[in-house]
Amino acid sequence: MSYIGRTTNKSSDIRRFNATSSTSATHTLTWTAPNEQSLLVTINGVKQQEDAYSVSGTTLTLTSALVSTDKLEVIGINDIGTVITPAQNSVDTDKIQDDAVTADKLANSINTEIAANTAKVTNATHTGDVTGDTALTIAADAVDIAMLSATGTASSSTFLRGDNAWAAAGGDNTPTFLATSTTQQTVTNDVTTKIELANSIIDTDSAFDNTTNYRFTVPAGEGGKYFFQIQMYAWNSNNSGMKVAVIQLRVNGSSVQEWSHDMRNNFGGGIGFGMPCLLDLSAADYLEIWGMIQATGTCKWYSWPAGPSSFGGFKLL
Repeated sequence: MSYIGRTTNKSSDIRRFNATSSTSATHTLTWTAPNEQSLLVTINGVKQQEDAYSVSGTTLTLTSALVSTDKLEVIGINDIGTVITPAQNSVDTDKIQDDAVTADKLANSINTEIAANTAKVTNATHTGDVTGDTALTIAADAVDIAMLSATGTASSSTFLRGDNAWAAAGGDNTPTFLATSTTQQTVTNDVTTKIELANSIIDTDSAFDNTTNYRFTVPAGEGGKYFFQIQMYAWNSNNSGMKVAVIQLRVNGSSVQEWSHDMRNNFGGGIGFGMPCLLDLSAADYLEIWGMIQATGTCKWYSWPAGPSSFGGFKLL
């Protein structure tokens, strides 16, 4: 017949505590002792009676304090039914049976999570703006402008760009400027001189200096392709004294476009220039008009018969 008594204690059921060089009556065990009967206490190898000590939780209290030469040994045996708490992270998957964790045991721990996500119900039928059960469909006109998170302001003159921003359609070709002459500018014969255009007709970005440098400067952030139109008239007091007239469009002080009339084989009285120009510019580039007249009489940059000399342009979209 099989043995039906108490099984042999395992090493995991036995605890041990030693103290030497102590002069205290109170000692802290490394386990929670159920009672005095679960302990075997010896001092210098002599077993102590149960009335020589008491235990409360992990605290062992002797009726008399030790002296420094005493050697205390405490052996503890966990009784049946005593709860043994495994150390943190000491139970791994190898110690768990394959069928030990069932769906029923997991249910209570995940019900709270399921309840918190009540918006998702398997094959639920949705109505309203969103309809369907498995394949959901957004109703026509269900998403209005108020539901969009685009930046900018939606209006009848804006559209939604690919970067999710409202922007105005088209553009206004700015910066735009137009400057004209106010007087007949007398210049030295055969000397290249900056032409002064002191009358600012249009200047959307305050980019044309019509008082000091007589130049257009590309504003910050406005680099790009620009179209320019130049109209000038070179005049000479001797009706048959005009030989050569040259117009230069300079960018940052260097000529990038030049137009000229050479009449040295058939002198004239005046020459008109009408020049379009397309340039690719960067912010802070500045443009000026310079001219040279070679003639026998007084030389002037003059007004056209139909209007003054002018320099204008605008940024292309």
